[in-house]
Amino acid sequence: MKVALFIPCYVDQFYPEVGIASLELLEKYGVEVEYPHGQTCCGQPMANSGYQRYGDDAAELFTKNFGAYDYIVAPSGSCTLHVKEHILDDSGPQIFELCEFLTDILKVEEVGVSFPFKVGIHASCHGLRGLRLAKASEIVGEDFNKPKSLLEKIKDIELVELQRQDECCGFGGTFAVSEEAVSVRMGQDRLADHIQSGVEVITSADMSCLMHLAGLSSRTQSPIKIMHIAQILNGSQPS
Repeated sequence: MKVALFIPCYVDQFYPEVGIASLELLEKYGVEVEYPHGQTCCGQPMANSGYQRYGDDAAELFTKNFGAYDYIVAPSGSCTLHVKEHILDDSGPQIFELCEFLTDILKVEEVGVSFPFKVGIHASCHGLRGLRLAKASEIVGEDFNKPKSLLEKIKDIELVELQRQDECCGFGGTFAVSEEAVSVRMGQDRLADHIQSGVEVITSADMSCLMHLAGLSSRTQSPIKIMHIAQILNGSQPS
């Protein structure tokens, strides 16, 4: 199968180590991955702000760069959802968030790393309610959680049960700019839940949410660490 790695612009610019971890993780499971060098932003920020037409050129370029592949994998639930709902159609390749590709396509059974820390999982809104990476608390039905199922395969890890497991962190892309005060307060509440639960490391499938929480955490000089799930699955340790 032909697999392309799509790295969101904020990961490329601020957290390249997450992109590297994603690539190495896929290669560890025998996937031959290509990285189209002409890729740019998928246009999600414009669409979220109500100006989707300004993202049309980005969408066209995305299709040009990724149209020839069977699968596209991205370490971001929000960008994956945007591409799935607004760019690709049924005749093109399928795009998967990294965790769902590992669970649904590769059907990973072993991770083979150790992570001896207390970990809290932040469920990003796009991944949870858009991509259905886990069952949202307001939904009646069988419980499932794809990121958690992968983390449970890691040796020595302690997954901490939070008081509000799928509450929004308040980032929301441009929402954090237009509604700064609300965004900050929501993030503080989310961070407090992790801290009060004794979490040492917060992880998520969305680095954008983690970026928001990391900024708030640094302002209080909290010792809590922030790591993308790809880094933990790939064997990285907190720094």
